[in-house]
Amino acid sequence: MEKEEKREASFAEKSAQGDGKDTVRKDFESASTPETAGAAVAAKERAFTHINTRSFIIVVVMLFAILIFSAALSYFIPQGRFLIGADGNIDFSRFEQGEVRGIAVWRVITAPFRVFFSEDALTVIMISIFLLIMSGVFNIVEKTGGVRSVIKYTTYKLADKKRAILCIMVFIFMAFGSFFGMFEELVTLLPIIVVLALSLGFDTLTGLGMCMMAACFGFATAITNPFSVGLASQYAGTKISDGIWLRAVMFAIIFAMVCGFLLIHVRRISKNPQKSLTYMTDRLKLSSIGKTDEEFTVAEKDIFKTYAVFFICQLVILITVASVSAISGYAIPVLSVSFLVGGIVCGKRLGGNFKDTLRWLGQGMLSMLPAVVMIAIASSVKLVMYESGIMDTVLYNVIESLRGKSRFVSIILIYLLILFLQIFIGSATAKIILIMPIIFPVCTALGISPATVILTYCIADGFSDVILPTNPVLLIGLSMANVSYGKWFKFTWCFQLAVFAFTVLVLLFAVGIGY
Repeated sequence: MEKEEKREASFAEKSAQGDGKDTVRKDFESASTPETAGAAVAAKERAFTHINTRSFIIVVVMLFAILIFSAALSYFIPQGRFLIGADGNIDFSRFEQGEVRGIAVWRVITAPFRVFFSEDALTVIMISIFLLIMSGVFNIVEKTGGVRSVIKYTTYKLADKKRAILCIMVFIFMAFGSFFGMFEELVTLLPIIVVLALSLGFDTLTGLGMCMMAACFGFATAITNPFSVGLASQYAGTKISDGIWLRAVMFAIIFAMVCGFLLIHVRRISKNPQKSLTYMTDRLKLSSIGKTDEEFTVAEKDIFKTYAVFFICQLVILITVASVSAISGYAIPVLSVSFLVGGIVCGKRLGGNFKDTLRWLGQGMLSMLPAVVMIAIASSVKLVMYESGIMDTVLYNVIESLRGKSRFVSIILIYLLILFLQIFIGSATAKIILIMPIIFPVCTALGISPATVILTYCIADGFSDVILPTNPVLLIGLSMANVSYGKWFKFTWCFQLAVFAFTVLVLLFAVGIGY
């Protein structure tokens, strides 16, 4: 035990002194113990995006708690519904309240199964298939040496510019979210970004911040996001460009905050790698890849070029789908097919055996099945809220509470309302369709501009996506990175609170200046 501790201390000390490249890689091998060596072998044998059992259990328990809470509300809140107008559409000015009728227990228990037959069934199924395919393809990439070749390349070409690269990656992913409304689609690139982070001497959490957090925060600071700003502007009868200056300022400030947060974290773990919450799992990830301080072989250069072409093609497809409005709604199916076909072609070319390629694909898909369970439970929360008949009641009463309030209080209440709905309805477009026809008239009467309402919506809908455990994309990302929700929450909660406080000030400022 004493020898192991000495080796651990030696590893941490030399890692802190090194440049995050050769020193860390060599000392990692010398610091390996029989236990970690055995774990490394196990890591090589399992899928690249394997889900930790403990993490799975914790998230499932948490989601079931939220599901039960949602069902319990139906025993205290009366049912209600907005009436249908003469034109056949919902008349949000007319509301009918019923009695308190708690939802049947059997409906709550079976909700995770029935969600696959609900009106959201297609979305849930497509997200699940998308996740399984991504996991399978990235397992092919790892088995054919793609991950290792990326690490070797980036370690030598980019290690001396790693902090600049971190900021560049954050900007790119934030821009995708802010201008094109990309979030779910960018999860396809997460494993590669995590590999990039590890190769630069960072940790998995930094990789998640560079990709998933950046994309989410870009979505929240939407400048031209068609799924939030675009759709909401249509309901308000305004232009996307209206009020764009404050959203652009928000984007710049949040970009600086994200970069600062990640750079402080990087500096902290560079001094002592063991302070990283993913220290042990990152060691296993690196050990499963092998040495990266050797020169590129001809075969490895071929592997790198093959996957470089593959990911460039996927990026082009991703941008094309997001840019062309006629096919933007089919982003997930298109990306699923392109990744599946491209992954199999690359695996067959580099692996030389079609049977092995399919086996690797199957292993990766099988390792992600627990994530499908998590997505089903998370999606069933919305189903229970609607079947219990209390969703419209909650919405109606909150909107009624706004009447007579000051503009400053009202905008904060609207912010909190959207955050509450975000627990049950993750889709940005679904929430806009549900609440914007009600909120815009109320806010107009209160003297709050449509631009301020849209800004409030974007903020509330976006930032919470990487903190609420009911968001399927967050579960997908954490599962693919093999990071527990508990570790992610511990890593980000202080920063999320700081962002929340900042956004409240921005909204109060917007109301104050008549934005």
